Order: sequence, then structure tokens, then C-alpha cells
Amino acid sequence: MISTDTDILSLAEAWARSGRGVALATVIETWGSAPRPVGSHLVIDDAGNFQGSVSGGCVEGAVVEEAAEVIGDGKARTLEFGVADETAWKVGLSCGGRIRVYVERIAAEKAN
Repeated sequence: MISTDTDILSLAEAWARSGRGVALATVIETWGSAPRPVGSHLVIDDAGNFQGSVSGGCVEGAVVEEAAEVIGDGKARTLEFGVADETAWKVGLSCGGRIRVYVERIAAEKAN
């Protein structure tokens, strides 16, 4: 079982080295009630497999969907979910919290 953020980062690297398309989502800001702290990670591959957590529930579903786009076009994105946003109710943050998640594509290092 993956239990630490270090394990998530190692898994992201391993997936990328194996030839999978990989994205890494990282919580970069929280305000109010948020289920995961800043620095929490979720790794997603091009087949829709994922490990880790950035929030839970529908927020993670939305992050996984965006990660597929990031893997496809290589353009990093910052996502925001919160009560001021109409998507808050849709993704399960009706408790008053806000989170920002940075999603980036991970590429395997090339040997020199």
C-alpha cells in the first residue's frame, strides 16, 4: 500500500520510466475545511489508474479528468475548488473549504 508522499513520488517516477503517460497533482493551497494538507499528492497515469489523495470524493474525480488532459497536451494547470465556486457543491466541498491543486505532466529522466 502507498502510504507516504515520498512513495507517491517514487511511484510517479516508476510509472513514467515504464513508458506510461503520468501526471502529478499537488495540493498547493488550502483555506478553511480541507481534507488533505498542502503538499499532498495524487499520481495519475494515462489509463486512469491513480494512487494517493488530494481531497477525496468528487474533487479527486475532477482532478483525474483534468490530469488526462495534462497528460495529453503537456500543459500544467492550477485547479481551484471552493465554496465561492459553483463547482463546490458538485465536487463535494459544501463544508466551506477551498483547495488549489497544481497538475503537471511527469516525464521520465533521460540517461546521459
